[in-house]
Amino acid sequence: MKACDVHAQYIEDAFDENGVVCKCELKLPDNFNYAYDIVDAIAAAEPGRRALIWCDDEGHKRIFTYGELSKLSNRAANLFLDKGIKKGDRVMAILKRHWQIWVVILALDKIGAVLIPATNQLKKKDYVFRFRAADVQAIIATGDGDVTDNIEQACTEYPLKEQFIVKGRKPGWINFDEILMNYPDTLERIPNHVDDDCLMFFSSGTTGYPKMVMHSHSYGAAHIPTAKYWHHINSESIHLTISESGWGKFFWGKFYGQLAMAATVMAYDFTRFVPADVLKIIESYKVTSLCCPATMYRFFIKEGMSGYDISSLRYATTAGEALNYEVYNKFFEYTGLKLMEGFGQTETVLIVGNPYNSVTRSGSMGKAMPMFDVIIADPDDKECPPDVTGEICVRLKKDHNYGLFKGYVNNDEANAKAFSNGLYHTGDTAYRDKDGYFWYVGRIDDVIKSSGYRIGPFEIESVLMEHPSVLECAITAAPDPIRGQVVKATIVLTSKYKDKAGDELKDELKKFVKANTAPYKYPRIIEFVDELPKTISGKIRRVEIRERDNAK
Repeated sequence: MKACDVHAQYIEDAFDENGVVCKCELKLPDNFNYAYDIVDAIAAAEPGRRALIWCDDEGHKRIFTYGELSKLSNRAANLFLDKGIKKGDRVMAILKRHWQIWVVILALDKIGAVLIPATNQLKKKDYVFRFRAADVQAIIATGDGDVTDNIEQACTEYPLKEQFIVKGRKPGWINFDEILMNYPDTLERIPNHVDDDCLMFFSSGTTGYPKMVMHSHSYGAAHIPTAKYWHHINSESIHLTISESGWGKFFWGKFYGQLAMAATVMAYDFTRFVPADVLKIIESYKVTSLCCPATMYRFFIKEGMSGYDISSLRYATTAGEALNYEVYNKFFEYTGLKLMEGFGQTETVLIVGNPYNSVTRSGSMGKAMPMFDVIIADPDDKECPPDVTGEICVRLKKDHNYGLFKGYVNNDEANAKAFSNGLYHTGDTAYRDKDGYFWYVGRIDDVIKSSGYRIGPFEIESVLMEHPSVLECAITAAPDPIRGQVVKATIVLTSKYKDKAGDELKDELKKFVKANTAPYKYPRIIEFVDELPKTISGKIRRVEIRERDNAK
């Protein structure tokens, strides 16, 4: 079997007269495992095929073949097994865009351990909550910045069995880089079932603390359509998605689907996003396809794309936030490429999108992907007629629902809400026109989408309420010409601080949020008010705040 054909045995598809995918079904064996059945199989067919180009903003560069990823992941699996990590154990990874994350994902997949990705921007409080909620047994983290310091502080409240460090040394931590090559590069296959737990994300926590989203081993294969139809990737592609490994988008665009297509993943390991540097990467490495949030395309356009030779680009996609019409037009003007939107969640793969060869409508998310029966549902879970806004839902199949998560861990209430009346409820609203195009409206539970991040109000409100000046607060999204949305805090001050309302207190509150939770969550806008708009029952009407801001 050729490397480029490995994925084909797990997917059955068909295309219409225009070359647009119209049928897609996954055919997975009961023992399917992405690491063994996709990456190792490609490595066996063509070990020298290039899998990953990695470089960082300090000038370092490494190229990995499929054969090397296969052997390195075997070594890592043997290392983890030797240190007591076994099937079913939950292991958190905070590895940014370091090349080691690709090896770690495959190794944990082979063992049958559950990977929990996390961003390096978490603080002690964030870690303690996640350790306890997920029953984390071990962690592997970058030595960059204050990541390991925050983890060690969290471990005083919730000790872990093992701690591995990448890029650095620290007492009490196992140095992953130094001992990896001491372990054998062969591994006897460890049995698993396709429905076994494999990957767990923490959601954005829009109505409470973050929920734990569990995916099975089928999740990796369910992203083959993401890469094949939406990113339009083949075995000759060099694909760049701008995301770090703490977020679900990494797995959408830098791992599962791209490697399954026997393509090359481009990984730029940067500390700070600089548009000019990313454009230079595209130019230098002849990147053929690109995916990033609309905000980053805005930054590229502001940078001035005409100064760079990015003619290697053949395809560009965007997701994570609404795409501005002007950005769409400007990018097309510079490149001749139409930005192809898509929609999915932490809980899903791509369920609505504009696949290759499809006719796009500016502002539309596209049509339902053929692996899913997507409807717009009214409050009674009945399908809405065209052009009527309702909730985006997926009709559930009786046998399997590849591409949808298994459920929220230890959260019967959330599962009952998400899976009811034969539907999976996304919590997002949209309308569908008579031609089947979906048009996004907004999130039911007030999630904020800013610069590609999904930010839940509850955690920020909880931090602000710890400051002595805050009596009440509401976190909402405010419009922003660059980021699309930014976090806004509307605050009622305590009586002792009412005479201190001003820029100095605003700066203090921003710094307070940055110090106590991931910095990207801090409110860029703070407004002091005498009272918050509320319902008769006393619930804060965030919608009223948003409407007032949008009307300005």
